[in-house]
Amino acid sequence: MSKKILIVDDAAFMRMMIKDILTKNGFIVAGEAENGIKAVEKYKELRPDLVIMDITMPDMDGIQAVREIKKIDPGAKIVMCSAMGQQAMVIESIQAGARDFVVKPFQADRVIEAVKKAIG
Repeated sequence: MSKKILIVDDAAFMRMMIKDILTKNGFIVAGEAENGIKAVEKYKELRPDLVIMDITMPDMDGIQAVREIKKIDPGAKIVMCSAMGQQAMVIESIQAGARDFVVKPFQADRVIEAVKKAIG
């Protein structure tokens, strides 16, 4: 069974790029969201196997969204991706409950590696 993934990024082209990488590798993109608030709503609605989450977004950032999703589903699997490869952000993401971190601009194989590792 193919795994369903929710893509969360405020940049439409980034969502499109990630979607392209995932679908070429046999994953199903269950939905997309452009900010943390919508990410939490979509998570409740879709219950995806994995969330790929940007950090810097309007309304609610990715780290806050991870915390909210973890309240709904402590077993949620989330991979963060952000252009900010700052150590503090990575650490905060992992502490919030993210499984892995991919830095933009990313290589397709790194995204797939992180997804497979997170889904287990």
